[in-house]
Amino acid sequence: MNDTIDLVVADRREEAVGVVSLTLRQADGRALPDWQPGAHVDLLLAEGLERSYSLCGVPGAARWRIAVLREADGRGGSDFVHDRLRAGDRLRARGPRNHFALEPAPHHRFVAGGIGITPILPMLAAASAAASDWSLLYGGRSRSRMAFVEELTRGHPAERVTLTTGRLDLDAHLAGLRPGELVYACGPASLLADVADRVPASALRTELFTAAPADASGDTAFEVELARSGVVLTVPPDRSVLRTLQRAGVDVLYSCAEGTCGTCETDVLAGEVDHRDSVLTDAERAAGETMMVCVSRCRTPGGRLTLDL
Repeated sequence: MNDTIDLVVADRREEAVGVVSLTLRQADGRALPDWQPGAHVDLLLAEGLERSYSLCGVPGAARWRIAVLREADGRGGSDFVHDRLRAGDRLRARGPRNHFALEPAPHHRFVAGGIGITPILPMLAAASAAASDWSLLYGGRSRSRMAFVEELTRGHPAERVTLTTGRLDLDAHLAGLRPGELVYACGPASLLADVADRVPASALRTELFTAAPADASGDTAFEVELARSGVVLTVPPDRSVLRTLQRAGVDVLYSCAEGTCGTCETDVLAGEVDHRDSVLTDAERAAGETMMVCVSRCRTPGGRLTLDL
């Protein structure tokens, strides 16, 4: 979705230590695009500063809500939100998009670490509405740093929600998975790796908020062909497809530039992709029909990818 939406910050709240939420409405008063749990939007905060945030309010509501953790070693997006955005301020957005959709199942188990609670929040309400049997394990470094704790405890039965600090007891929470049960997890890469060690891949759905470390030591040059123009570009070992396209004047939407948001997803018409994103499922990677051009590369050294650009 290329169109941008003009928004106004309707409300700003401190949800926890280091976490603020913003309630957003459309500037002209019209209804905002609908969305489903797991969706996120790209906020165009300033020139060259775009970031993706999960929607954590109520689908179908007149306003959107996001929550942003201030990242000490971030790239400027969270600082901008915390230091500069106040009620009444205007900004633009693209979306919503969803790579973390809640699939129907008789049973769901949710795991959230820190700010990873944001996409999970609307999933809980949706699972309840669908009469799914669900449970949540939500943890953080301290209770004061865990956003939406009161909302969770007030809005859901106590036996369904487990709040904890320190290391999460994944063995207890994930024991005895039943046929057809799905596990949804969001949080740091280390947490998701621990969950993946305990859950079959077919039952696990995850979303990363930080990029997984990548080994670029063996990267080699390859070519990218733009199918619509026939232009062929060389991608050097030390440059991404995204940056190569930008240098050639090709306009490609992007946000995180780390393979976690899905904004730069591009159709692949030919060639084998070395997928390095945290968005696509194993099945989608095997199909090889799309790639995140910000991080993924050609699997064949000196080979060629043909993109629908």
